[in-house]
Parts: sequence; structure tokens; C-alpha cells
Amino acid sequence: MSKNNEKTSVFANGLIWFGAAASIAEIMTGTLFAPLGFAKGIAAIIIGHVIGCALMYGAGLIGGKTGKNAMQTVQMSFGSRGALIFAILNVMQLVGWTAVMIFSGAQATAAIANPGLGINGIGLWCVVIGVLIIVWIIIGIKNLSKLNVVAMSLLFIITVILSSIVFRGGGQGAPVGGALTFGAAVELSVAMPLSWLPLISDYTKDAAKPKAATFASVAVYFAASCWMYIIGLGATLFFGESDLATIIIQAGIGVAGIIIVIISTVTTTFLDAHSAGVSTTVIQKKSNEKLVAVIVTIVGVLLAAFSPITRYESFLYLISSVFAPMVAILITDFFILKQNAEDRAFNLTNIILWVIGFIIYRLFMNVDTVIGSTVPVMIIIGLISVLVKKGKALICFKKS
Repeated sequence: MSKNNEKTSVFANGLIWFGAAASIAEIMTGTLFAPLGFAKGIAAIIIGHVIGCALMYGAGLIGGKTGKNAMQTVQMSFGSRGALIFAILNVMQLVGWTAVMIFSGAQATAAIANPGLGINGIGLWCVVIGVLIIVWIIIGIKNLSKLNVVAMSLLFIITVILSSIVFRGGGQGAPVGGALTFGAAVELSVAMPLSWLPLISDYTKDAAKPKAATFASVAVYFAASCWMYIIGLGATLFFGESDLATIIIQAGIGVAGIIIVIISTVTTTFLDAHSAGVSTTVIQKKSNEKLVAVIVTIVGVLLAAFSPITRYESFLYLISSVFAPMVAILITDFFILKQNAEDRAFNLTNIILWVIGFIIYRLFMNVDTVIGSTVPVMIIIGLISVLVKKGKALICFKKS
């Protein structure tokens, strides 16, 4: 546990999650909602974010109340060794996210800046973004408040300008070509906040006021993430363009555009790299969080520069199918059943339930429900978890 003077404030936690939400990836995801039209697109975005952010709040509150990082809270349901499965998967997905985010940011920056500079490729911008992420890592989460105030203020102002440009476009907001059901759109909206579930406790664990900081984190993320999605949706429907770099070029805000792309990429990707370092402490207690985070950033730069990274919707769905049932079990154990298995190596019951949940989620991806896949899967797994554990307790009681 950290000493009180090392705790993070409610305001600092809110800034962290504004930086997480304000990203190119979220704007790009918003462009995918265009086949629904403006009104239905916004409805799907909000419904999905309400679901995803409610789960974020539950997961973050566990970390805030216990003072444990995300993967340490997982030990409470899956055992000290069982949690290693999720810690390893989490580090892997965070390396992937780091690469995806650096690639997206570098690609957009290159499209804006390269013609004027007379250079080709995205390698330079991958390195620039990577270096800035490492600077954020070295400064450290507890010392970033002042820098984050400046960065987030700048990001907020430029995002307002970008929003005004997008919504001054000449389109009518009518659906564009493409196949996307409302339920699939809701699930795509759930998927982004869901991707933060294995991370949020890494930040709420150090909060001076856990409940308030968790609520502020989730509320700020909800508002900013919906905003980013709607910018992407509006860019396609009203501006007639789904590529953010093209919008920035056509709007004539080149320098400001480069700033928004780079800062948003750095503040979002920093959380991925930092949390990869935190997760490794569950795998190897003596590991150095900052060193691992720096290594993850360097690997992300190399993957972004030399690997073909383009579409990531399937990546989002894979993350959801892994971590949605995990968090359903964790929330059920902590808030409903009041169970803690961290003194055991493995909780085989929960591992089996998670496997079942993963399979059910993959099956539900082929079923078009109006609320997507996550809610039905988490309700099913939560109910099964309660029934199985209450049943086991009843059998044990009768035997005694």
C-alpha cells in the first residue's frame, strides 16, 4: 500500500482517463457506426458505453477498495497461480494495443506532416511517439499531474475545434453503405471500455478517495469516449470522410492536428505500457514496472514500424471474450458472494466457469441481440457462478 501523501487525487484520476479516451482508435471506431445513421449511431454508442463503463466501475472499485492492482484483484477469484493466466494474457494484449496505438498515431501524423517535410513512411513518427511515451513512463503516474493538466487542456481545446469542423460538414446524417446491426454496434461500443477492465485498478488502487476517484475516472472516460466515437461517426456522415488525417488536412489545422494526434496517442498508449509493467509484478514479483513498460513501448514501436497493423475490430472482440467472463466472476465473488481465493494456488471452479464464459461469448457473437453479447454472457456467467457456489456451500453444510 502507498503512503497517504503518495495517493492520487480524484482530479488526477479524471485527467488520466480523459487521456485514455481521447484517442485516434476511438475516433476510428466511431466511423464504423455510420451505416446506422446519426440518431441510431449515437444511441448504440451511449447504450454500449453505459454497459461497458458500469463494468469498468465495478472492476475499478475493487482495486480502489483493496489497494490491489488489476491482476492482484484477479487472484482473489482465480488463486495466486490461476491469476497468472490472465496476467500473461493481459501483458500480451497490452503489447498488441501499444503497437496498434503507435501505428495509428504515426500513420495519421505522417499523412499530415510528411508532405510538408518531404519524407516518406511512418518510422520517424513511431520513434517520436515512442520516445514521448517513455518520457511519460519515466516521470511516473504519481508525478504526471501538472504535465497532464497542460496536455489535457491542449487536447481538449483542439478536440473542440476538431468537433466544430466535423459538424460543420455538409452531410445530412443519413446512413451510409455498409452492414452493421444495432446489436453489433452496441457490442462494438461496449468493447472499448471493456478493453480497459484489466487495467483500471492499476490506477484506482492508489486513489486517496477510492469511490470518488473510481466514479470520476469512469464518468470522465464515458463522456470523452462517447465524444470521440461521435466525432468519428460525424466525420463520416457530415464531413463525408472517415479518415481523421484527411479531415485535418482539408480543415487546414495541420500543426494543431499533429499535436492532437501525437498527444492523444501518447496519453492513451502510456496507460497500456505502464499497466503491462504493473501486470508483470504478478508474474514475477521482483520485476521492475518502469523497465518493463519501457521495453513494451520499444517492442510496440518496432511492431508498428515493421508489421502490417490495420484492422483491430476482431482484436477488440477477442479481448472482450477473454476479460468479460473474468470480470463477471470477479464482480460476483467480491460484491455478491464475498469470496476470496487469493490464499489458494488455483480456484478450479472459477477457471472452469471462465472457460465456459469464453465459449458462450464466442457463440453469442453469432447471435444478434439488441444489447450485444457482453450483457447476456455476463448475466449467464454471474448466475451460474452464484448457483454453483451456493450449491457447493449447501452440500458442504449438509455433510457437516
